[in-house]
Amino acid sequence: MREYLLTLCITAAVTYLLTGPVRKFAIVAGAMPEIRARDVHREPTPRLGGIAMFFGLCAGLLVADHLTNLNEVFEKSNEPRALLSGAALIWLIGVLDDKFEIDALIKLGGQMIAAGVMVMQGLTILWLPVPWVGTVALTQWQGTLLTVALVVITINAVNFVDGLDGLAAGMVCIAAAAFFMYTYRIWYSYGIEAAAPATLFAAILMGMCLGFLPHNMHPARIFMGDSGSMLIGLVLAAGAISVTGNVDPDNLFSVSGSERSTVHQMVPVYIPLVMPLTIIAIPAADLILAIVRRTWRGQSPFAADRGHLHHRLLEIGHSHSRAVLIMYFWSALIAFGALAYSVNSASMWIVLGVVFLSAIGLGLLLLPRFTPRTPRWAEAFVPPRYRRRSAAARRQQSAAASAEPSAGDAEPVADRAEEERQPPVTVGVTGANGATAIGGRRSSKVRI
Repeated sequence: MREYLLTLCITAAVTYLLTGPVRKFAIVAGAMPEIRARDVHREPTPRLGGIAMFFGLCAGLLVADHLTNLNEVFEKSNEPRALLSGAALIWLIGVLDDKFEIDALIKLGGQMIAAGVMVMQGLTILWLPVPWVGTVALTQWQGTLLTVALVVITINAVNFVDGLDGLAAGMVCIAAAAFFMYTYRIWYSYGIEAAAPATLFAAILMGMCLGFLPHNMHPARIFMGDSGSMLIGLVLAAGAISVTGNVDPDNLFSVSGSERSTVHQMVPVYIPLVMPLTIIAIPAADLILAIVRRTWRGQSPFAADRGHLHHRLLEIGHSHSRAVLIMYFWSALIAFGALAYSVNSASMWIVLGVVFLSAIGLGLLLLPRFTPRTPRWAEAFVPPRYRRRSAAARRQQSAAASAEPSAGDAEPVADRAEEERQPPVTVGVTGANGATAIGGRRSSKVRI
């Protein structure tokens, strides 16, 4: 466990330290697209955050290769090199898209090629446990098609959910944490060393997301762009594929005692291979709803719109930060609920706990205007909007709001009107968001 934690920390540190220079490079390179009609942020913001995340991935793999226990993963398996090859290809495509906005079909083709590169190097699905049926062996073509489909679905699911500051990185980090606990349990508790590559991938993925989140939380100073969202989607898919391709259900059969019990235990991690419903449930649901919504309207599935789940949370009145936290909550509930169910599926307390937490989540969805207030002793640690206001402050604010503007206020009002008539800030101009600003930002980001 200590070596996994060391790899995680090194990956997070490299990603965090490189994000600042990458942000300056993105500004100089002009990777700051103009504001589109469907965007919410008001000022251009640099992209290319995936560059720092990719180098964090490389650093994590390099450190793991020099650790005593994790070095066996590289000696006994070719999967880390397969992951690095596919990640480099998908990252390069994402960087080009962040800078030049390449066509969606070209990106789709690049995703399939990246998945094919990993399959050629041994990272593929060989068998699939099916509930109440048993283990189903797959032919080479079936395994290849299923692997490519899983990679493409996961990449686009993460890319679609990358619509608010910190949303994609946080949700993938939650999914990676649940996946790490599951694969580590298989590796450590059952003694199955074939699960070690997937455990390593999950630890590195957590480090990539944790290192980037401080720069990407609202208000974000840099976006990960497609170079980052497609990269973390591919790493997440590679972990699930690695477990399927390496872990022989017969080994778990000897531990659990029956094939039915074995298949039942493997369901929470293998369901994402058929239809991502647990590990990436929220991004997958958003992806499916987007495809259905756009095709129903006669549009292309790749046509951008503002009907994603995070858009709807903003429309019903939730703030940017609260919408992100709500998505975090549902992702954690589904991922860790499946994890708990895989550990002890016979416990009724797990089901009751999931139901109770689901009721709390529904209550949060129905209270968009509710603003929680913190105790007096904790007000110094929270943003000002969550602090209690004194009666004198409320009276002063009411008096200021009801006061009529005096004659002396005419000139400042005219100055503000003149400022509103100024043209918006364009890409590459000094003063753009993040270009020369050091203080906080007011904008949020919604992209497709």
